[in-house]
Amino acid sequence: MPELPEVETVRRGLVPVMEGHRIARADIRRPDLRWPFPPGMATRLTGATILQLRRRSKYILADLDTGETLLIHLGMSGRMLVSGVTARDRPGQFHHAHPAPEKHDHVVLDMEGGARVTFNDARRFGAMDLLPTDAEAAHPLLAMLGPEPLGNAFDARSLAARLKSRRSPIKTALLDQRIVAGLGNIYVCEVLFRARLSPRRQATRVALPRLAGLVPIIRDVLTEAIAAGGSSLRDHRQTDGALGYFQHGFQVYGREGAPCRTPGCSATIRRIVQSGRSSFYCPACQR
Repeated sequence: MPELPEVETVRRGLVPVMEGHRIARADIRRPDLRWPFPPGMATRLTGATILQLRRRSKYILADLDTGETLLIHLGMSGRMLVSGVTARDRPGQFHHAHPAPEKHDHVVLDMEGGARVTFNDARRFGAMDLLPTDAEAAHPLLAMLGPEPLGNAFDARSLAARLKSRRSPIKTALLDQRIVAGLGNIYVCEVLFRARLSPRRQATRVALPRLAGLVPIIRDVLTEAIAAGGSSLRDHRQTDGALGYFQHGFQVYGREGAPCRTPGCSATIRRIVQSGRSSFYCPACQR
């Protein structure tokens, strides 16, 4: 499933062709994805201007001039692909040529001016919803989310407060979207390796000084991943169809049995299963 860097990469790719632009036509090609689409979705989107494109955790939020917000979740295999744009460095120029529709193109937004945004989702675990913008905080998918890891509200003391009563391993705790929003399995594994923290360590036993060091590492890993266009392991594509390439720099994720890349370390990367998810770590470097 796309994590924060992949979703942020997609959001940034959509901004030039969607933010400040009017939806000339919305074509909804099936009644549902993971859940049914809201009633009259095509009519409610057609003619609306997108005022702002935001991201909350792993969701893209498009604020409309109608007072509604379009919520987009990519799910396991969802892609938002842009066509009709002449070049990546000239996003405001369009040539109006679009690829032939594909089987899993479920939502197509034709923007005024010629760009097209297509939501393609082969496994249909993605979702779209329309909600009142001023009631966003109460939406079931957003209401319980913790702070954004790249935002000012996320610091060592707030993280410590949220972990105070958690007896689960630190790896499991960091995956809990109520503690911090947007982190997923890939990036938590990489963060814990850089922080030299074992994924097995109980969350309540991570002292404040170590949490103080963990916070900037989380920010650094996410920022580097966004700059690399995210990680493309299976389905993730940027809006122009290009792959992300952060996966080429993984230190532990997916490297079970491979040598640790820390100079002087002779250990090999191990994999364990925690709460149904694979955790990759170096048993020598991470304590």
